[in-house]
Amino acid sequence: MTPVVLQPAFVIHRRDYRESSFLLEALTRDHGRVSLVCRGARRKPRISGELQPFQPLLVSWTGSGELHNLTSFEPAGAPLLLTGDNLYSGFYINEITLRMVGRGDADPALFAAYNQAIRTLAMDTAAEPALRIFEKRLLEVMGYALSLAMTAHDRQPVTAEAVYEYLPEQGPMRCETAAGGLTVHGATLLALDAENLDDPRTLLEAKRLMRALLRPHLGPKPLRSRALFRTGRDSDED
Repeated sequence: MTPVVLQPAFVIHRRDYRESSFLLEALTRDHGRVSLVCRGARRKPRISGELQPFQPLLVSWTGSGELHNLTSFEPAGAPLLLTGDNLYSGFYINEITLRMVGRGDADPALFAAYNQAIRTLAMDTAAEPALRIFEKRLLEVMGYALSLAMTAHDRQPVTAEAVYEYLPEQGPMRCETAAGGLTVHGATLLALDAENLDDPRTLLEAKRLMRALLRPHLGPKPLRSRALFRTGRDSDED
């Protein structure tokens, strides 16, 4: 395989590998998710400190198959500093990306969505809108784009005042009340479609909707980032 040189990337997961190395899962712009072995890195504090999540990188590697050898890397800018709840939100984005994106699924739109989400979280703004927008774009890139502005069967425009039952893999169907099923107000669907989520009720409904739609793709194993978030919140209250 031709060596890949200076590819824009973020580390989305890192673990120890053998005696002195790291095994990285990186999200790259043009090659999607790739697995990289960084040999001897655990013996070099500088390298260990720079190969961290939320650090924009340019990475180079060689090798074929699913596991590649990291040959060099350099920072592509200052680290994006996430703090408080936004740090846990960044871990969540990394975890769902790791679970949903297969190795080699290359799509620059996914890298752009990830980059924007992490940079938004680093601005210390409210996390929830950034998370919902990333979830929506992730589903779209993976081939599960949401129908938000038109009803599922009769293709009528969604109206803000109406209530809809959202049918996975189909879209919204108008209903009379918000009892039972996966129901949301039209205003929520339109706000998510426009990526303009600034109303508390809209954010709450969008979170419930996106959790339900992501669940089949994430598998039964609980998300570790959610447990970390709850633990962090409990520690802050002690």
